[in-house]
Amino acid sequence: MRPGTTMSFQFPRNSNTATFLPPERAQSIPFSSNKLPEIFNHFSVKPTSVEAKTIKQTIEECEAPGIKGEEIYCATSLESMVDFSTSNFRTRNVQAISTEVLEKGATMSMHKHTTMPGLKKLAGDKVVVCHKQNYPYAVFYCHVIKPTAAYVLSLKGDDGVKIKAVAICHLDTSEWNPKHLAFQILKVKPGTIPICHFLPTDHSVWVPNHKSA
Repeated sequence: MRPGTTMSFQFPRNSNTATFLPPERAQSIPFSSNKLPEIFNHFSVKPTSVEAKTIKQTIEECEAPGIKGEEIYCATSLESMVDFSTSNFRTRNVQAISTEVLEKGATMSMHKHTTMPGLKKLAGDKVVVCHKQNYPYAVFYCHVIKPTAAYVLSLKGDDGVKIKAVAICHLDTSEWNPKHLAFQILKVKPGTIPICHFLPTDHSVWVPNHKSA
């Protein structure tokens, strides 16, 4: 993330266009592996279809236990995502930040991106990170792992496209699975170095908002 650093990667535009349901409706639809036949029936999905497999996988990921010290919550409505975030920070004064591609119509193929000056660290060592899942309506896999740092930085592609990128750095990876892809790429063991990654455009990080209301 140092200014002048150049990396090759892509920020694909969000192809997952599922939107949130009103909270009352979301709560009326089962979201449990014990209720899969009812869920398939609700969405008119055949149990042997690709759609059914995706639904089942998303629910199972939401029900799986996290690593030691990780708090997980799958939000099925915007209101529940906000409630999870505010309960973690014990304040309702929070903000959500996402990666943004600043040029409309930009091509999202692989490009070299250069880090520009102006790295900004977001408040605290505790953040709520929410990843959009594949589901008939918007579902976000939200989790809290301490200590985690979040940053906002500017990138410029070799095609001239500017990106406001959100980066997440996991500072303690000692409890992570040794087979995690990050360790295989970096050829390191859990707990030896922080692991940082950019957030895709359809994911978000929630942090306390310390600006005056």
